[in-house]
Amino acid sequence: MDRGCALHTAHRDGLSSVSSQDVPERPRAVFHTSESDPIRTFNEARVMVRKPALELLAYLKGSNFSHPAVRYVIYGERGTGKTMTLCHVVHYCSRQGWLVLHIPDAHLWVKNCKELLQSSYNKDRLDQPLQASVWLKNFKTSNERFLQEIKTQKKYMWGKRESTEEGRPLSEVVEQGLARVRSASDAVGVVLKELKQQSHRGSFRLLVAVDGVSPEELTLVHNLRKMVKNDWSGGAIVTTLSQTGSLFKPSAAYTPQELLGKEGFDTLDPFVPIPVPNYSAREFESCYGYYLERKWLQHEKGQCPGRGKTRGCARPAVSEPAPSAPFPPSIPPIPQSVSLSLSLAARTEDGKAELQFLSGSNPRQLDRLAGPL
Repeated sequence: MDRGCALHTAHRDGLSSVSSQDVPERPRAVFHTSESDPIRTFNEARVMVRKPALELLAYLKGSNFSHPAVRYVIYGERGTGKTMTLCHVVHYCSRQGWLVLHIPDAHLWVKNCKELLQSSYNKDRLDQPLQASVWLKNFKTSNERFLQEIKTQKKYMWGKRESTEEGRPLSEVVEQGLARVRSASDAVGVVLKELKQQSHRGSFRLLVAVDGVSPEELTLVHNLRKMVKNDWSGGAIVTTLSQTGSLFKPSAAYTPQELLGKEGFDTLDPFVPIPVPNYSAREFESCYGYYLERKWLQHEKGQCPGRGKTRGCARPAVSEPAPSAPFPPSIPPIPQSVSLSLSLAARTEDGKAELQFLSGSNPRQLDRLAGPL
């Protein structure tokens, strides 16, 4: 990693710490990737610097941005760290001064939709004003300085009496969507259109980062699909494939061909595949060592030395997590008997070997196993 990109020199092989100024007071979706909240629990942000992210960053550093934007597709089995790899790239590009167009959990745009309205622009599509308004607010927070510098290339009408004139800051379009929620979906479309048309000028680098893709014909998704086409230059497109948003697919499916289907695959092709595997032996050792260092795994006999009390005395105090959704079929819940057995030996070599075996070196599964220990 280059110095100065905020993922600083690791204190332990494979782990890097993120400086406090890079972590928002209330972490947004880009930082929240698991059922627990390690930033709040440990009062710090640590990122596992892994090969998939480094490979992708190397590609970005060597890119010729005068050519059409290259598409990178991050894929892997459940819980391997696809979203975290995307977060790593988003963080790097943000620190390098890129304009970041980030869509966290894109599948939620077509799942449990609320307040759907018929599009005023195309009667065959549906607007999602509340979802669009939330996205505009986050986009404004992340890219406010760019929105003042980028000017509109044409006049946009929002109704009979409201309009945004040509040559006005793009921030006015965003404010229109926030002030008039009914116009939010159209405002998102205008923002994406203007960024796509102006990125080739070189005044800013554009990263389109999408956590999950979907083929549904809603206005937001329709505009998003335009952004993942590589018919523009001056940036890059990085997406992840998620089993969560892929309906009617086998639970074990994770490859692009399986999750996208023929039509979706052809839409993204050509792209650079970025596979994210389970932890290597070194990565598992690094994560396990971090849990020990932060006292997330307790005394080998389940007691605090010198107190005689059972487990839990050295844990950081955190509130109980909200009930989570049912476990996906490929990552079943941890039986109580397994947790009890591990809690008695989690800090021993035998306990470490058992953790590695039961988790299959899967990052999410390891997090779930280690949680109650």
